[in-house]
Amino acid sequence: MELIGQLIVKKEKVQVSDKFAKREFVIKEDGQYPQEILFQCVQDKCSLIDLFNEGETVKVTFAIQGKRHDKDGKSNWFNNLNAYKLDKVGESF
Repeated sequence: MELIGQLIVKKEKVQVSDKFAKREFVIKEDGQYPQEILFQCVQDKCSLIDLFNEGETVKVTFAIQGKRHDKDGKSNWFNNLNAYKLDKVGESF
C-alpha cells in the first residue's frame, strides 16, 4: 500500500530488545478530513527516515501487520503500518 503526505514527526530509534529495533514517524495526509498517520520502520529499515526532513512531502510504501495478544483470558488485536520504502521527488531510498 502507499500513502502520500507531509512528514510532521520523526521519532528516535528505539531498541525494544536485543534483536528488535523500531523507529516511528507521522505523515499528515491532506484531504477533506486530514489524517495524521503513525508508521514504523523496523530493524534495518530504521535509517530510511534519516534522508527526510519534517515538512517534506513523501510517499510511504508500507505493509499492514496485525497481531493478536491474549492476556487474562481476553484477546486484543493490534495493527502496525510497517514502512519499507520512502520516496521523495521521484527518488527511491
